[in-house]
Amino acid sequence: MNLRFKNYWRKSSLKKNRDGDFLLEHIKKNKPKNFLEIGVFHGVTSRNVCELLKSLHGENFKFTGIDLFEKDQMILDKEVAPKTKFSNPFKNIFYNYISRTNPYSFKSVSNLLRKFKYNVNIIKGDSNIILKDMSEKLFDYVFLDGGHSYKTVKNDLNNLLPVITNNGIVICDDYNLSYAPGVKKAIDEFTKINNFSIKILHSRFAEITK
Repeated sequence: MNLRFKNYWRKSSLKKNRDGDFLLEHIKKNKPKNFLEIGVFHGVTSRNVCELLKSLHGENFKFTGIDLFEKDQMILDKEVAPKTKFSNPFKNIFYNYISRTNPYSFKSVSNLLRKFKYNVNIIKGDSNIILKDMSEKLFDYVFLDGGHSYKTVKNDLNNLLPVITNNGIVICDDYNLSYAPGVKKAIDEFTKINNFSIKILHSRFAEITK
């Protein structure tokens, strides 16, 4: 089994022959059965993770994804928002004039993951609010790539505390992102206060464990 990261003709911050493949290998090594992704965006990572979990566990896995799926200016002013425009003009033509769909939408991401509909739960909303009402202990692996402000990352990590204390893994993306220093600051503070282990992987991911 050697799955490679695919873009599915959508946008992703992960490079398929570098960051994406590394992340899939890390997930494959740990073999989680209950996966949480915070910050779904176009659903590219979500689809790749579901393909991998399916190959590892058949139908015996759960995937939960959380994202705002909207352009709220009040939120965007406080966050480092992902770029939604394609650099590839053909993709712009396809999504704007042919399919007439917004790949960064709940409907579009749900459609991309439709083959896993019995294993997937996509939730539209603010992770800082949603996580408070979820049983985080159920998750054994979390990929955190949501809001990039210091406050948002700090709140997400505090809400994910039960995952780590229950021997789960939290992987934070963009640890060393120069234009979002709040990510690194929040992670460093969180791990220090809780005396958790942190490893920087592949120059961009921060792995947090107990």
